[in-house]
Amino acid sequence: MKMLTIRQKLITYLADADDNIISALYTLLERDILEKDLREDEGFDSTEEQFLLLEEQRELYIKGQAKSDIRGDDENNK
Repeated sequence: MKMLTIRQKLITYLADADDNIISALYTLLERDILEKDLREDEGFDSTEEQFLLLEEQRELYIKGQAKSDIRGDDENNK
């Protein structure tokens, strides 16, 4: 089967798929999606170690176990 045909079938399937299936597929692909997004950001070149640290911090923030860290001059961060 040609790639174009596979892509078209997947797009058609995803358009009508149950929300649980979409959520499960995203969970399976999330890391690849995030890595692709990071690679495409201009000027951002991270190591695997940096990516894993960022992902760990994101998970802690989502769970409410960490706060975002915005750095700047002290006057603006009060």
